[in-house]
Amino acid sequence: MTASILTVDDSVSVRMTTRIALTGAGYKVTEAVDGLDGLNKARATRFDLVVTDLNMPNMDGLRMIEELRRLPNQIGVPILFLTTESDATLKGRAKAAGATGWLVKPFEPDQLIREHRLDDRALVDAVFRALHTLKGSGAMFGFDRLAAFTHHCETAFDRVRKGLAEATPGLVSAVLEARDHMRALVEDPSGDHAAEERYLLERLEAAVSGAAATSVASISETPIKAAASTMPTTWRIKFSLPENSFVNGTNPLSFLDELRAMGECRVLLDKSALPPLEKLEPTALYFHWEVTLTTDRGRADIEDVFLFVMDDMTLEIAALSSDTPSVEVVPSVTENADMPTPVVTVAPLPEPSAPEAATRPVTDAADPKLRRKAESVRVPAERLDELMDRVGELVIVQSRLQQIAANSADIGLRTVSEEMERLCSELRVTMMVLRMVPVATLFDRYRRLVHDLQRDTGKKIELSTDGESTEMDKTVIERLADPLVHLVRNAADHGLEDGDARRASGKPEAGSIRLSARQTGGEVIISVTDDGRGIDRARVRAKAEAAGLIQPGATIADQDLLQLIFQPGFSTASSVTNLSGRGVGMDVVKKAIESLHGSIDLTSRPGEGSTVSLRIPLTLAIIDGLLVRVGEGHYVIPLPAVEECIEISQEEDLRSRGRAFLSLRDTLVPFIRLRELFATGTKPDLYQKMVVVSTGEERVGLIVDQIIGHHQTVIKSMSKLHDDVTTFSGATILGDGSVALILDVGNLVSLGQEQEAQLRAIA
Repeated sequence: MTASILTVDDSVSVRMTTRIALTGAGYKVTEAVDGLDGLNKARATRFDLVVTDLNMPNMDGLRMIEELRRLPNQIGVPILFLTTESDATLKGRAKAAGATGWLVKPFEPDQLIREHRLDDRALVDAVFRALHTLKGSGAMFGFDRLAAFTHHCETAFDRVRKGLAEATPGLVSAVLEARDHMRALVEDPSGDHAAEERYLLERLEAAVSGAAATSVASISETPIKAAASTMPTTWRIKFSLPENSFVNGTNPLSFLDELRAMGECRVLLDKSALPPLEKLEPTALYFHWEVTLTTDRGRADIEDVFLFVMDDMTLEIAALSSDTPSVEVVPSVTENADMPTPVVTVAPLPEPSAPEAATRPVTDAADPKLRRKAESVRVPAERLDELMDRVGELVIVQSRLQQIAANSADIGLRTVSEEMERLCSELRVTMMVLRMVPVATLFDRYRRLVHDLQRDTGKKIELSTDGESTEMDKTVIERLADPLVHLVRNAADHGLEDGDARRASGKPEAGSIRLSARQTGGEVIISVTDDGRGIDRARVRAKAEAAGLIQPGATIADQDLLQLIFQPGFSTASSVTNLSGRGVGMDVVKKAIESLHGSIDLTSRPGEGSTVSLRIPLTLAIIDGLLVRVGEGHYVIPLPAVEECIEISQEEDLRSRGRAFLSLRDTLVPFIRLRELFATGTKPDLYQKMVVVSTGEERVGLIVDQIIGHHQTVIKSMSKLHDDVTTFSGATILGDGSVALILDVGNLVSLGQEQEAQLRAIA
């Protein structure tokens, strides 16, 4: 019977990836978009496994499994969290609620800089495996210097694994610098890196020995000497590999070669599981091995041979007493007679009886998890961009076909047009999912940055993240990397106080910087929050007056005053350092966000900290829009920003003359007459329409002449000649070949709020 799995995640791409992997392994998959949806599905169906995200709208993963454990039909069902979160407190809460497992994204060595987890053996093992892989891969592809250097780093972590050294902040810093050197060895393998290499190896040695370095070579020599001082031991090693090992590229003989290199080795082959010829699968592995090894190496070294297949294999290692009889070996003959190799010896085994031969049958109904694997293909980003351009052109052609069909009486043409519209819509959604990546890929790179900032500023800083599963277009993610670097550096240097000042104000000695992301409509809001001193308004004002940005004594709104820090060359730092003081960082942030058609919100409370929020569109490629007409021109309003549409009669229009806000369900909503803003010079329609749009909590009404309807909008960027036109974020091509401008809702909302504030001030 096929196992049934429930996957619960608010991310479309995560659900799709999980579904492909699980269905490819032969499972039946049911999807849910959030905790509430998952709970409803669990009430109706018994599942063999539940895989859920942690942070979701409507009901999060913790609340869902608490409710799930109360359902009679789900008693005893395993529940696995699949999330980017790795906080120990959350894991404890999940376990208490009834979770049976917790999986996080693939391990990154940078995560070891969280110094409160230096004693985590799993992290140390993961770093060791990563270094071991890098060393082997480098040697395989000819990067000999990289392999030699990485060997020393691997040896250092091997000492930590074996308890011969401690994982310290010094070791973490040394390995992070070593990683940068490894990257240099890959990018410039023929360069002169000798001096840097000596320095880094000395740092590694000092880190694992706890004293000043005296000899580079001693790092690798120490464990060897320790091993050499031990007496040879005879080990009996029994191992069997998964049946699909050949398919995965695993070669069992490589393990035997590594064991032979350790000492005197004798091998017995167990072929008892070999099926009859008619049931033999050419790609399946049926053999098991028993090895008797006499060596001065320890158990850990033997386990390291099977390091990368340990989770999938069966391995037994036992030390034999000196009086244990050895296994007779027949030496093999190789082509090179000068290099005799006492290798694989197959001892004849008694033929099993019929019942024994059936102990491990191989049938056509073998475990599908071993026969079918989820397939994936690596595609260069440029090809995805090119494919997205083609989809955009297809959407424009489909719009043209729809317009022709609407003016035609041919039923067949209209049917084809509707089918084409459906397929284009599905293709667009699929393409958008392919381009979406979680912001976790963006947030992870700042852990190393914060680690370095602690050293440069002398402050203790803790970085936390939230909403890492929020997804954005990969192009947007790439262009956000540099602005966030400036914001994190600014928070660490300007925002956070030093340890003495924090203790004096009753704060924890370690300052906090938090990166968070959340989706609202068609936007993603990324916030950088610190719990530092906040922004000194008086100092900002003094600097602004000195720079001539505002007149001395002029009245200025608080938000406008805070926005001055984004002016070119503006800085409140008293001196120029390698971190700040030149006034270029925040200016770079503003330009980058404006190039993404986004906006920046800044809030700050003295003594409590500051928050910089970046409002970024989900994608810069294709959006759903509301096509409207103002005068004789056509415009597109991004559909996620639209709240409602209201018809305004001529009498209501006349009553609202002279004021810029309308009462909507007992709430005053400012509005903008786009006819007047665009100076169309045409008479208004008899019945005008107001489209209410919003960004966050701010709303504004846009008065238009006609609402044409929904439109799939392919965004075309404006030329550099129109950089100063902030009302529009781009343009699109309609079905008849004409151009429609895309309204920048954020700027229009700000404009409407300014008009309302001016009228209220006059009143």
